Amino acid sequence: MDVTAATEFLARSTTLTSVGWIGYIIIGAIAGWLAGKIVKGGGSGILMNIVIGIVGALVGGFLLSFFLDTATGGWWFTLFTAVLGSVILLWIVGMVQRKT
Repeated sequence: MDVTAATEFLARSTTLTSVGWIGYIIIGAIAGWLAGKIVKGGGSGILMNIVIGIVGALVGGFLLSFFLDTATGGWWFTLFTAVLGSVILLWIVGMVQRKT
């Protein structure tokens, strides 16, 4: 991979969007709650929903950055990304918990 391609990839894979940190907290709470409904059928409490949603947004943003320019997304795209990442995160956690 040459330097130009690496620089372009890193620019696309940034975790910063136009939403802001308060937006991430709000979107994280909504995404964590929605992911809890999709995966387990219930939420995990407001603080845990925020944590799941924010970590899910990072996971989803990382995965989608291979295909899309995630840095230009607004509220709806960030919510979609956070829900997608949160569902993946809860699914992985559920798989690990079943193994133990």
